[in-house]
Amino acid sequence: MSGSRLGLSLRRSSDMKSASRGRRCWTRCRNGRNLSPKLPTCPGGICKILPTGVWTSGAFSSLGNVSKFIQVIVEEFSKKLNFDVATYPVGIDLRVEEINSLLSIQSDDVRIVGICGMGGVGKTTIAKAVYNLISCRFEGGCFLANIREVLEQPNGLVHLQELLLSDILREERPRINEVGEGTKMIKERLFRKRVLIVLDDVDQKSQLIALVGSCNWFGLGSRIIVTTRNEHLLCEIEADEIYQVKELNSEESLQLLSRHAFRRNHPMEDYKELSSDVINYVGGLPLALEVQGSFLFEKGISEWKNSLKKLERIPHNQIQQKLRIVFDELDDVEKDIFLDIACFFNGMDKDSAITILGGCDFFPEIGTSFLLRRCLITINEKNELWMHDMLRDMGRQVVYEESPEEPGKRSRLWFYKDAYDVLTKNLGTEAIEGLILDLPRSRTLHLSVEAFSRMNKLRLLQLKNVHVTGSYEKFPQDLRWLCWHGFPSKFIPTNFNLDKLVSLDLQHSRIRQVWKEYKSLQNLKILNLSHCSHLVKTPNFWGLLNLEKLILEGCTSLVEVHSSIEDLDNLVYLNLKDCRKLRELPSSIYKLKALQDLVLPGSSKPDALQTEPWLSFFWSCVPRRKGVS
Repeated sequence: MSGSRLGLSLRRSSDMKSASRGRRCWTRCRNGRNLSPKLPTCPGGICKILPTGVWTSGAFSSLGNVSKFIQVIVEEFSKKLNFDVATYPVGIDLRVEEINSLLSIQSDDVRIVGICGMGGVGKTTIAKAVYNLISCRFEGGCFLANIREVLEQPNGLVHLQELLLSDILREERPRINEVGEGTKMIKERLFRKRVLIVLDDVDQKSQLIALVGSCNWFGLGSRIIVTTRNEHLLCEIEADEIYQVKELNSEESLQLLSRHAFRRNHPMEDYKELSSDVINYVGGLPLALEVQGSFLFEKGISEWKNSLKKLERIPHNQIQQKLRIVFDELDDVEKDIFLDIACFFNGMDKDSAITILGGCDFFPEIGTSFLLRRCLITINEKNELWMHDMLRDMGRQVVYEESPEEPGKRSRLWFYKDAYDVLTKNLGTEAIEGLILDLPRSRTLHLSVEAFSRMNKLRLLQLKNVHVTGSYEKFPQDLRWLCWHGFPSKFIPTNFNLDKLVSLDLQHSRIRQVWKEYKSLQNLKILNLSHCSHLVKTPNFWGLLNLEKLILEGCTSLVEVHSSIEDLDNLVYLNLKDCRKLRELPSSIYKLKALQDLVLPGSSKPDALQTEPWLSFFWSCVPRRKGVS
């Protein structure tokens, strides 16, 4: 919950009395402080629980009915604290009860409990359910998911240390330079706190040492839960208890398959024998049962029989091959969406991913909805696309098989060594549609633009700490997503063709001016310039009229937002957090009719926001929440 905030959800309201109450409250309580000691605080001290630097307009306009405002607060923080567990949580309650008994929360010792089992058996799902049940009994909590995947990226372990500290302390993420510094910080900051930590999908002892090295790092009564496929790892760290997750029994398996295939707890009469046959071939693995059941939903008996014939030919222990059957049934566009998520967008905000995929002409609303129904992807409590690691690995295997010996002839490159070799040895071909190369903070790679010149079909590109020399005219011109953290230039070259770009992400770059001259990018919908500490002013927005998200968080030198921002009729999200030098916003910003979320600089108190047109707009809003009028 690092940097947690209540989103500023805006909606016009005709209740001007509420608006007036809101203005009076704002005068007293902006930025979370009562600015005038002569004025009473607002009812119930509500302003005190709002995160500093975020003014929630709907909240204050609802002060006439405090209970509704409190309901909004509870709903918002409940979303952040609780994990979505499973659509049909068959067999989970019993397993949660057994693990809870092993945790023995009443005792004051520091205890490590391991949850182990094969991939797809439900370890993460069970750990989430346990976390939901007991996290409220600790001073702080953190659930670090998909550790094995995160550590495939440079600085992955440092990133996890930063998340651990920010989630437990509920502070902004600290900047940690190397693992040793992180371990020292964890020990110093958490040794008196009673915490709950879940480390999900651990596969190396070194990961545990860096994150939860010793029980004396944490306060009395702390609990550490580790999920892993490697039981020996839990023995190595001398876990206090080890819980072996078993496959579902035949009754549970039939119920889970039926929930997905028939939307009921048992199969339809004509499908009873076929359902039993599917379970015999798939086993009691929840992931496989969910995927197969969703695949067979609304299918006729002949289609069930055809699917069984395919399953018969696959050995029992080859789970990925059984999952591959479902992938092979997708159409070409659905396969493209699945593979893009598996290689690039797993863990990305769903709305941003859909925007990018839409720019690729993939009709993502339909495609992702279909993949959701097939249980090939899920959307987690943070609104992120999520794919189980077995499904992700199956998708990546599909890409690998396109050209096992020559990575430059594959459609997607996500593995660091493959991408590095292709770029440094100029092995790229027109087959490549997407590529990621993230270098650690301590390294910089210099490339010639020629490294990209043959990638004519490149749609998706993510670079970090990479310098490119040469004429940008030779850069691929089909890019829809450009994520280039640490972009080295002071401005984007004029001859860099970005006409088809949908999302431009230049976080932590040296950029001072986005473009030297007017630029028209009619397809651009997302512009992220966060933490560009040298950026002084925003670009002219007249050429970016379809922009939907503008993120300028941490642009500490920003002093000017161009007046043309008022013409962004589609802008729904504007983030100006920590833009400390920004003293003034265009007075006409209140004309942004589509704006739903606005994050303001906490300490600068922009003067423009104190004008009557803006205040009337700001305080005539109510929160866009279900059940709140």
